[in-house]
Amino acid sequence: MKGRIVYIEELKKHVGEEVEIRGWVYNKRSSGKVRFVIIRDGTGFLQCVMVKSNLADEVFELYDELSLETSVIVKGKAREDRRAPGGVELELQDLKIMGKSVNFPIPKVREDNIPDVGVLLPIRHLWLRTRKQWALMRIRHTVEKAIHDFFDKNGFIRIDAPILTPSACEGTTTLFETDYFGEKAYLTQSGQLYMEAACMAHGRVYCFGPTFRAEKSKTRRHLMEFWMVEPEIAYAELPDIMENAERFVSYIVERVLEERKEELKTLERDISKLEHVSPPFPKISYTEAVEILKKKGFKFEWGEDFGGDEETAISEEFDKPVIVHRYPAKIKAFYMKRDPQNPELALCMDMLAPEGYGEIIGGGQREDSLEELEKRFDEYDLPKEAYEWYLDLRRYGTVPHAGYGLGIERTIAWISGIKHVREAIPFPRLLEKIYP
Repeated sequence: MKGRIVYIEELKKHVGEEVEIRGWVYNKRSSGKVRFVIIRDGTGFLQCVMVKSNLADEVFELYDELSLETSVIVKGKAREDRRAPGGVELELQDLKIMGKSVNFPIPKVREDNIPDVGVLLPIRHLWLRTRKQWALMRIRHTVEKAIHDFFDKNGFIRIDAPILTPSACEGTTTLFETDYFGEKAYLTQSGQLYMEAACMAHGRVYCFGPTFRAEKSKTRRHLMEFWMVEPEIAYAELPDIMENAERFVSYIVERVLEERKEELKTLERDISKLEHVSPPFPKISYTEAVEILKKKGFKFEWGEDFGGDEETAISEEFDKPVIVHRYPAKIKAFYMKRDPQNPELALCMDMLAPEGYGEIIGGGQREDSLEELEKRFDEYDLPKEAYEWYLDLRRYGTVPHAGYGLGIERTIAWISGIKHVREAIPFPRLLEKIYP
């Protein structure tokens, strides 16, 4: 027989036709003269029905050789069946084994229920094949596509920031240092400073890429390497980017709900908690957030930074992301503009996701005064010569400008309802874990 080669996600368009699917064995079961094989091909999962009376004996007996993750080519007629995965199944007419899989190390019965994730991390290259990990990567794809679409629709230009930088963006204690032909260089913590330069050329810009933090943390919210998108807007102030950020996050959530219903179902995500994520988001000051903590019994002093427990406690008061603004300037980066109404405060904001997922966005208005910024270099004990190019932005046509950074993995973890960000990235880099 000869069938059209199709992907499982396209199969509903080919009901009644003879087709060919190329994939891997995900599961199988037998009931005598009728045998069922679940095939995955990267786009979905398909039930293939093997009826003894309809197949050559040698094809029917191949069932016994089909172990988990054996690669196969199957051919047959597509037919509707509401009980089958995706609503379509394949009446199998031929089968060819391409590559056998012996003792696949993640048995189907426990693929997403292994309590010790340490068993799975060293075989991440195989763990990616399991159903929940498959769903997460497809959600990640949609999140990344939505990011580009949002900024493209809103007049932004993508400008790629360098990964190797000569100086720190937010302090030197969490930098990965490397040799750059006899000079010190660092893996980037953020593309923000470069976006400040780019927005003076293009008005509205963003960068999107990997960033690195040598922070010795083992919490479920931290990675050593993660992806971040960082928009920057010329002639913008703090209220402008708060409004932009809430529209941005709402757009991402809306796209995932629209395009990844099946994947969210696979992850058993309660989508009712996402369906009302729309502007406006609640907005509270840092001082108001501290009052929430005190009412909840936290021993927290004004001027301290929030940790994971504090962020969770604050976000529990809201059913959608909450924006906390105007933190104490002393706990924020040197480039944050001070609040003219109270110089102890920075014109900054963080967005905290609900359900205990913590900060997904950090940003603020940048200091646009050359004189004030030069004072900060003394205050923060930074080497001014390394930032002369950054100061040039204030020397030649300075304007108010603002921006933020959104962490991709934390955002995916929240939308997907998973516990740890390590599953929101294909190959996580964790403290003491860099293989594979």
